Amino acid sequence: MRRISCILLLTLTLSIGIHAQEPTEEKKGLPEWLQNIKFSGYGMLQYQGEDKEGDHSNSFNLRLLRLVLDGKIGNVAWRAQMQGTSNPGPGNATVFLNDLYLEWQKYEFLRIKAGQFKRAFSYESPTNPITQGWYSYALSINSLVGYGDRTGEKASGGRDIGIQIQGDLLKNSAGRNLLHYQVGVYNGEGINAKDKDNKKDIIGGLWVMPVKGLRIGAFGWTGTRGELEMTMLDGTKTVLKSARKNRYALSAEYQRGEYTFRTEYVHSQGWGSNEAWGTKADGFYVFGIVPVVSHRLQAKARYNLYRPAKEWSTSKTMYEVGLNYFFSKNFQLNMEYARVNDRSLANHDYNFVDVQLDFRF
Repeated sequence: MRRISCILLLTLTLSIGIHAQEPTEEKKGLPEWLQNIKFSGYGMLQYQGEDKEGDHSNSFNLRLLRLVLDGKIGNVAWRAQMQGTSNPGPGNATVFLNDLYLEWQKYEFLRIKAGQFKRAFSYESPTNPITQGWYSYALSINSLVGYGDRTGEKASGGRDIGIQIQGDLLKNSAGRNLLHYQVGVYNGEGINAKDKDNKKDIIGGLWVMPVKGLRIGAFGWTGTRGELEMTMLDGTKTVLKSARKNRYALSAEYQRGEYTFRTEYVHSQGWGSNEAWGTKADGFYVFGIVPVVSHRLQAKARYNLYRPAKEWSTSKTMYEVGLNYFFSKNFQLNMEYARVNDRSLANHDYNFVDVQLDFRF
C-alpha cells in the first residue's frame, strides 16, 4: 500500500507539472490519454462542539483533504484518489488510498466498473461530502453503509473492492432515461482489504425517474463480514466467522436547480459488533435544502434517526437546521445546529454545533 501511495503521489506531482507548465498549444502534441488527465481536490476544515452531560467538547478539526486524478483512455474512464484526515477511524491510516478504479463507458445502458469505489447502495452515499450539504452523512448511512459500520468494519467511506455493472434505460420522447439499474459484487471487507472468508457481497439498486428531477428506488444487499469481533453481554469478546449481513434501503429524491429533497429508510439484519444490539437495526432521514439567495445562501433542515437495536430505547435522533453560504463556486461555509435525543444516555438531550469551511481546486 505504501508503494501504491508513493506512485500515486508522484503521478499527482507530474500531473500538476503538466497542467502548470505546458501551454494549451504545446499539450496538443502529447498523447490523447495524457491530455485527458485532470487533477483536482478539496479540503474541509471543521469546528464542532456538543454539551453532553459530563462530556462537553469543542474542537477545531481538519476533517479531510482529497487529491484526485481523473482520466480517460478511449471508452475507459479511470480515477485515483488519495485521502488525508485527522480523524481516520478504527484501523485506518491517516493517509490512504480512497478510490482506484476503471469504468468502461461505451454504452449508456451498460457500464462496467472494476476496482475500489463506492458500493451501489443508497442515494446519499455516492454524493460528494461537500455537495452532500451536512456536517456528515445521515446516521443510518454512517452505520449501515460502511462509514463506520455496525459490524465494526473500518471506516471505509462506503467503499469496497469489486466489480459493478450499471446503466440507464427507456428514454422518453424528450430523450430522458426513465430507469436506472446497478449491480455489484464486492469483497465485503471495506477499503484496501482482501476478502477474509472467500464469500462475496452482492449489492443492487433499481430506480425509476418518472418526472425530471425525481427518482424513486430500492436497494438490496446480502453478504458477510469475514471476521466480526463482537463484544458479548458479559464483556468478553468473540470472533464470528462469515457473519451474515442482509440489508435493504427505500429511497426517494427530488432535485431541481438549488432545491434538494431526499429521504431514505435503511434496514439491516445480522449481528453487529455488540451483542446487546441484537440482530436488527434501522434508520431513517428526511431533509430539504432550499435557496434563500440564489447561488449564495441556502437554508436546510433534517430529521435524522438511527436505532442500533431497532428499538426506541436505543434510538439516536438529531433535529438539524443550518445555512450554507457560498463565497464562490469553489469556496463555501456550512453552519449547523442540532438538538440531539440519544436514549442510550442517562440524560438523553444535548446540543450540537458544527461549522465547516470547504474549498475545491
